[in-house]
Amino acid sequence: MPRLSDTMTEGTVATWLKKVGDKVSEGDILAEIETDKATMEFESFNSGTLLYIGINEGETAAVDSLLAIIGKEGEDISGLISGTATETKSETVATSSEVVSEPSTVTPSAVEVPKGVVVVTMPRLSDTMTEGTVATWLKKVGDKVSEGDILAEIETDKATMEFESFNAGTLLYIGINEGQSAPVDSVLAIIGPAGTDITGVAENFKKGGTTTAAPAKSLEETTTSNVAVASTEVAEAVKSGRIFASPLAKQIAKDKGINLSQVKGSGENGRITKSDVENFTPQSVAQSQVAQPETQKSQPETVVKPFVPAGETFSEEIKNSQMRKTIAKRLSESIFTAPHFYLTIEVTMDEAMKSRAVINSVPDTKVSFNDMVIKACAMALKKHPKVNSQWKEDAITINHHVNVGVAVAVEDGLVVPVLRFTDQMSLSQIGGNVKDLAGKAKNKKLQPAEMEGSTFTVSNLGMFGIQSFTSIINQPNSAILSVGAIEEKPVVKNGQIVVGNTMMLTLACDHRTVDGATGAQFLQTLRQYLENPVTMLA
Repeated sequence: MPRLSDTMTEGTVATWLKKVGDKVSEGDILAEIETDKATMEFESFNSGTLLYIGINEGETAAVDSLLAIIGKEGEDISGLISGTATETKSETVATSSEVVSEPSTVTPSAVEVPKGVVVVTMPRLSDTMTEGTVATWLKKVGDKVSEGDILAEIETDKATMEFESFNAGTLLYIGINEGQSAPVDSVLAIIGPAGTDITGVAENFKKGGTTTAAPAKSLEETTTSNVAVASTEVAEAVKSGRIFASPLAKQIAKDKGINLSQVKGSGENGRITKSDVENFTPQSVAQSQVAQPETQKSQPETVVKPFVPAGETFSEEIKNSQMRKTIAKRLSESIFTAPHFYLTIEVTMDEAMKSRAVINSVPDTKVSFNDMVIKACAMALKKHPKVNSQWKEDAITINHHVNVGVAVAVEDGLVVPVLRFTDQMSLSQIGGNVKDLAGKAKNKKLQPAEMEGSTFTVSNLGMFGIQSFTSIINQPNSAILSVGAIEEKPVVKNGQIVVGNTMMLTLACDHRTVDGATGAQFLQTLRQYLENPVTMLA
């Protein structure tokens, strides 16, 4: 049982997406696990056959309990199972009646909380999250809430995530309104029996100064305002391009190659459920499109900029998003704590251009120059593991696995999804994974786990025509590669001036872990791979 949050002590298996005997590939989703904060997809970092399931659907077990065994088909695992599974199960049964798994809820002894009432606090949805912003409420005061219903969308320092309720009842109070930010453990909402008097409950929880959000509206004001916007919630969701779907529905749609934007949701606020995806047929989409009146088709929006008369000044303040705050904090820490130095090299890209043209002539294959750079970096890192390292006060960690982070520009700033075990991927696999992760990033669908664990980072501004630039290291990495544009220019070959295509690469290194000669040798190897792409296929 994995520890999926820093406060998680036990987890419940909500759904198994694999069964005993199924083949498992690295990256496959094994199960959905209900933690103390949310229900999250748990993917396998191993390949093989699922030989044993130790915790069945609906069962709860402590962190580090035996969840499953993956190995070779037909392998004898009796020695692994004996005693362990029985002990884990008996401990779980013994404690399940005593431990109340109510993630993000607190009930201090000093506060008199009415029976059946649960105070839900701002959850910690990533290991680095210190505060969150409520992007959207999917429930309003007075609504019935069932266990598993999505209460709100919360913007963390890494992504916008759905937050579901682990309690059933009526939503009695909203403590953080849409657009407001508050620290982790601030009062988010109160759920309990309809009509329960909760006067003073939220205020008592706030006495310690735990929230920086603006004062929440009164119960009557919140109810009135939420009723006013309730009729437009779904329309706004469609307008913004967000798709509300359960994690299981998303996985099934991915497996079946179904575009979720074409599926009509039957859940609350149009949320797409498992049954919606399983019952989906392309014909139903075609019929609904034919039946749709012309007047209902969405019209493109025109953004009108404010008019500023000549000679007058105009400025506006835009509230910093959680992502913007995190970028500022992390990059400031990096540039001021890690002694950066930069190495630049020019790479001839003529052979890479020819190889890419040949590769992309194969049907259903699309490889970019960035994919080739990532592949070359992964192979060069295997030869120069000191560049693939991390600084710690008492030791330097040399990583012998390669997880390349790819910087992706999004509307609010920058995110770095991670390609795990990049050195083991083919060029086409890298291309497919980068495209998938970049799409998720731009749609705010990246999960925290998809942005963690990088050992090296690649940042490419070549597509914007930037010739060369320097980047700030993405800690705790020891280096980041800045990739410029491919330029056609005069070059000297064999004493003759000819037309060639070159690209500038700049490596930013942390001098605590990487010396100049080490970085230079890495760049030399990287250039060899890019100037002779066939060597990457060996």
